[in-house]
Amino acid sequence: MTNSTSKPGDLNVLVIDENSIRASIIEIGLREAGYDNVTIIDDMNGLARRIMEINPDVIVIDIENPNRDMLESIFQISRAVKRPIAMFVDKSDEASIEAAVEAGVSAYIVDGLKQERVRPILKMAISRFNAFSRLNRELEETRGELENRKLLDRAKGLLMRSRGLTEDEAYVLMRRTAMNQNRKIVEIAQSLITAASLLDPGTDA
Repeated sequence: MTNSTSKPGDLNVLVIDENSIRASIIEIGLREAGYDNVTIIDDMNGLARRIMEINPDVIVIDIENPNRDMLESIFQISRAVKRPIAMFVDKSDEASIEAAVEAGVSAYIVDGLKQERVRPILKMAISRFNAFSRLNRELEETRGELENRKLLDRAKGLLMRSRGLTEDEAYVLMRRTAMNQNRKIVEIAQSLITAASLLDPGTDA
């Protein structure tokens, strides 16, 4: 995870700007703001592949007058590369801003890139990205826990019907089996459900 408290000099910054003159000005501004590791891309062809090769800590995208196709291309990359992205445009509309947020762009700045704002905006982009990533992780963990609970309930139900066990007894049996086989209890539950569906395709498993 990129750390928002990292020193600017520690970060590998990628600048994407089709205007090579403007890109070089941005590079100078970034270096003056303390960002020493700056890479420039001024050709949008094969952009996702090149980003993966460079593996930046944070991405700065500067587009003077973005059209819909260009924005959608950038948003697709944002979804794919999973890096903090600070995007600077000279003008925009509400729909583009909403699309940027949905795509995971961490900072979408409409009035262009100004040198004195580089460092605070990049720090904000990294901080937002980390917060968003943490929420996503927590959501996935919660979703996984719910799925595991469903598996355990279904497996317990199968044991209760087939072996005449109580719910507690079914759980204890699965836990003991998991310990004996050095496996997770959810793996035992999944095996039970799979076996039941093979033995009786019509079973409610």
